[in-house]
Amino acid sequence: MFLAIGITATLAILSLAVIFGTDMSVAVVQRAVYAELDDRTLVRVVGRGHYYGDRRFPVIGIGGTIATAATVVLAFVGGSPIAGALAAVGFALLLAWLLLFSRIAKPINSVFTSAVSAGEVPTNARALQDRWESIIVLRATLLAIAIALLCATLFVA
Repeated sequence: MFLAIGITATLAILSLAVIFGTDMSVAVVQRAVYAELDDRTLVRVVGRGHYYGDRRFPVIGIGGTIATAATVVLAFVGGSPIAGALAAVGFALLLAWLLLFSRIAKPINSVFTSAVSAGEVPTNARALQDRWESIIVLRATLLAIAIALLCATLFVA
């Protein structure tokens, strides 16, 4: 059972690390870049980024979510309640990340994607980007802790 827990935890860690790295890149670098852009350029760059990201990242995120849930189940079924608890807390943090993404970020992504497709610039583009960025540090933090907890399951499973 240890091997199965290790495999699912590792798959979860690798998947979530991709999204974590993206969130950290935005938090540390891209926010500063976006602040220097005029609104039309901001909408074009961010809108195209969300166009591709919202089509390509779900497979990675869903895979990481499933692998995290599987780690929880396998740890508890395999008689490792500490590993199960660690993974369960990580899973809860992942669900919090998903809630933030689906309630705040995703609707804004859709506005930017639609605007860039139509060649328009929303009058509130900067406010929308500010709102999107207002949760990016929290999102990165949630993923960092979830990944750390999944790593910890490898030590106690």
